[in-house]
Amino acid sequence: MPFINIKTNAAVSAEKEDSIKTAMGQAITAIPGKSESWLMVGIEPEYKLWFKGTSDPAAMVQVSIYGTADRSAKNKLTGKISEIIGDELGISPSRIYVSYTDTPDWGWNGANF
Repeated sequence: MPFINIKTNAAVSAEKEDSIKTAMGQAITAIPGKSESWLMVGIEPEYKLWFKGTSDPAAMVQVSIYGTADRSAKNKLTGKISEIIGDELGISPSRIYVSYTDTPDWGWNGANF
């Protein structure tokens, strides 16, 4: 049950949103046991976002994971996320933050796992 939320100050066309969503579905497999079948993706384009004092294109990506994942898997996913955002939106990896939250509690369908 992962959730990837992307906030960016860049404009994102519907075509790019779909391409990013699809690529994130493939990238999430960097975390053992995670797949697109349970992945939720949020994209917040044209978000008011400044990084290093400028409004140059940037992105903040938040990844929430039910359970835990080891550091090497998260590092691999960060690389994939940075590549996707770079390829699709032209944002340099040096202007992308990726944060992770592991949680033992996750609700779905009216109850918690």
